[in-house]
Amino acid sequence: MKVELSVPEAVEMFKAIHKQPEMIFDLIRADVKETVGHYLSTLMQRELTEFLGRERYERTETAVHNNHRNGSYARDFTLKGIGPVALRVPRDRRGEFKPTVIPRCKRYEDDLRQDLCLMFLTGISTRTLSLMSEKLIGRRISPGEISKVNGELIERVEQWRSRDLSSIRIKYVFIDGVTFSMRIEGSIEKVPVLAVIGVTEDGGKLVLGLQSGDKESASTWREFFKDLKVRGLTKDSITLGIMDGLPGLESVFATEFPQAQVQRCQVHVARNVLAKVPKKLKQAVADDLRSIFYASSKKKAMEFFETFQQHWRKDVPSAVACLERSIDSCLTFFSFPEEEWISLRTTNVIERLNKEFKRRTKPMEIVAGEQACYTLLAFICIKMELHWRSNRIGKVRYNLPVLKKIIENNFTQNC
Repeated sequence: MKVELSVPEAVEMFKAIHKQPEMIFDLIRADVKETVGHYLSTLMQRELTEFLGRERYERTETAVHNNHRNGSYARDFTLKGIGPVALRVPRDRRGEFKPTVIPRCKRYEDDLRQDLCLMFLTGISTRTLSLMSEKLIGRRISPGEISKVNGELIERVEQWRSRDLSSIRIKYVFIDGVTFSMRIEGSIEKVPVLAVIGVTEDGGKLVLGLQSGDKESASTWREFFKDLKVRGLTKDSITLGIMDGLPGLESVFATEFPQAQVQRCQVHVARNVLAKVPKKLKQAVADDLRSIFYASSKKKAMEFFETFQQHWRKDVPSAVACLERSIDSCLTFFSFPEEEWISLRTTNVIERLNKEFKRRTKPMEIVAGEQACYTLLAFICIKMELHWRSNRIGKVRYNLPVLKKIIENNFTQNC
């Protein structure tokens, strides 16, 4: 773009820029807008040429039959960091030409709307997000637009939370809950969210459901399990539930899924046992617990357990009693395929999901309500499910000989 200025005009311009340095950016932006607009318009003209198979005014046998250029129309388009750009969009007589340049840019703006919507769910106001959008793409996305996309996201999340499960055959379930700080009717409340991860026949993992409720309440768990069954979860296909010692959970699970066995998380049991042991004995007791839990068979584990009872009953009787109450459900995993033992011993699968929930929500400290929490957690769940596709339960089967050797060398109790 050629600009002609007289000397006095140039002096006045530099004086103005000296007083308001940001003017230089406005001048540059105006020049860039014109250049980019011309470039994109030319690019679309080249696209139309390729589409028709000939240059302007050219006749050729390979041209699209009976189709010609039909002028162009003006359109403003907003680009990140530049703002509105004036374009001339070419068209053909039959209306079949669709330029790819504009849709590609449009998708960027659509993605940005969804990103702003996710920020809104963390508690940022629609007004603040509207101002942010102006800085990002040069156009202010209205609070109404953000709210509209937010409504669409919430609808999709509810569809995901209530999706039909009848076509998915689940053999194991991992069960746990995690607590969040939520803003409820103007006050900050600690709200637990219950979660269930299902394991399919081929070892794949899926988040089956999320529901708020007291994780120490038997009635809450019963309602949650009933909802999963209403959505199509087949109770007869589930053979194992892996969980920690939440009050009432095991009994409710046994009632709702009578065909399934229960595996208590060994990490939680060990933690409960060691809480009753003096500091100077903790390491020795922990080593003996590890020998029981990582034995090569259930028979060997029970032999180690009997030795544990004889060795520690006098010094730490409460710790021994604690383990006695849980030993059977701690060793349930031995009834299942050996390549799956490493995953079934503990609730680590769902604990990792809970950890990701906490990591993602930590920056906001307080979640803006229950629905916002569900939406955020749903996105995290979907991302985790993509990761789990390459990390199936039972995947370690080819490494079993090596793992067994490590266990025998490091975790075998000296009898």
